[in-house]
Amino acid sequence: MITPVIAYFIIFHYLPLYGIQIAFKDFIATKGIWDSPWVGMKHFERFFDSYYFWRLIKNTLGIGIYTLAISFPIPIIIALMLNEVRNSKFKKFVQTVIYAPHFLSTVVVVGMLILFLKSDGLINQVITLFGGTPIDFITEPGWFKTLYVFSDVWQTMGWSSIIYLAALTAVDHSQHEAAMIDGASRLQRIWYINIPAIMPTIVILFILNAGSVMSVGFEKVFLMQNSLNMSASDVISTFVYRSGILEAQYSFSTAVGLFNSIINFIMLVMVNYFAKKINKTSLW
Repeated sequence: MITPVIAYFIIFHYLPLYGIQIAFKDFIATKGIWDSPWVGMKHFERFFDSYYFWRLIKNTLGIGIYTLAISFPIPIIIALMLNEVRNSKFKKFVQTVIYAPHFLSTVVVVGMLILFLKSDGLINQVITLFGGTPIDFITEPGWFKTLYVFSDVWQTMGWSSIIYLAALTAVDHSQHEAAMIDGASRLQRIWYINIPAIMPTIVILFILNAGSVMSVGFEKVFLMQNSLNMSASDVISTFVYRSGILEAQYSFSTAVGLFNSIINFIMLVMVNYFAKKINKTSLW
């Protein structure tokens, strides 16, 4: 049963690593990867010295950290709240409502954003109705990160809460009974019983999320991006797309992508190290 999974990772994840070497070469398609000339760190140096370097780092880190800070705790709060609901029908209704956005494609979500937030969209009509000045949310760079993060929270918070709800089912009910006998309130039982019980799960997921903070998704950023908000929306993944696919600078775009992956790996190792020191919980 595990063979197809192993084959998938070998074929689509490990064998393609052979192509990483073009980051250190001037790739020439007619010569292939092996025969293209080595240039060492040329493409990395070009990226570090480029006009776009600091803008890409600032935008990528900004969106990644913003997303981590907002979208990580919300599923935990939702799981803790749903765990306290005793009416099963209401609980299932709420779960259905908050899980549903997960099944919408990114294209649909961005389409909804544009439809509601464009200059003559529903939100601006409400603003105008109350005497305000319409805001061009879609083209204004200052709004890009907020729209990206909170639309992501809306789409993923319900689905992400499932793992915490599963962890909460393992909490020994006798602990709650003992706490109630001692006069503990519901809030105190959440704070002193439920949260410590799911803390290992929280730490592991935080490490995984922190380790991918630089991996801002290409698809959603690309769909929300336009020439007017480029100063806030241009991230490493969109830059790699423009350089590698549109401009055919394969070696340069590979170098940029490899740099991004190395930074993610370093952050993963660092967060894992500190989590192990502080909370005694880690990936390894």
